[in-house]
Amino acid sequence: MSNLNKLDFIALEVSGMNYLKWVQDVKLHLTAKNLRPAIEDKTNNPVGEVEKATIAMIFIQRHIHDALQTEYLAEVDPRALWVTLDDRFDHQNDIFLPEARHDWRHLGFQDLKSMNEYNSEICRIRSLLKFCNETLTEEDLLDKTYLTFSATNINLQQQYNLQKFTKFSDFIFVLLLTKRQNQLLMKNHQP
Repeated sequence: MSNLNKLDFIALEVSGMNYLKWVQDVKLHLTAKNLRPAIEDKTNNPVGEVEKATIAMIFIQRHIHDALQTEYLAEVDPRALWVTLDDRFDHQNDIFLPEARHDWRHLGFQDLKSMNEYNSEICRIRSLLKFCNETLTEEDLLDKTYLTFSATNINLQQQYNLQKFTKFSDFIFVLLLTKRQNQLLMKNHQP
């Protein structure tokens, strides 16, 4: 039972806004503890009653908001609790998907202050879309970046496009390296 105090993922909020992240955290935690079958829909479930009680306690005592704890206090079967929470909060895909699509459509390379910010934003959008079962390919990420270069950098965009990058991370690395080299050149030419 002392392991319960060492858990470190965030509790499910009453609003369910962190449901997608919470689900991933719970699944990873239960997989690491070899307890994931207790929440899965399988008739041949090898998880015993003690393990089921431990999982229910993990959910109720530590990883859902206090208001949800009170509401689901009587639920001791982890599979039933998992299904109930899924029925209540799994609509988050419907909320996040339009927002993620909007952010993707309106993301521009030149709209952010730095390449690190752009990279972070594109990774955030990609992750959100992936949670909503939509996948952005490496080609999608590269094309988006090439197409959103400002008109003043059209030659630069064409040069990068001709290099035929296949991985977005390689392209971002080259952009960051180029930026750093330009900064050093500028420093060397300052009086």
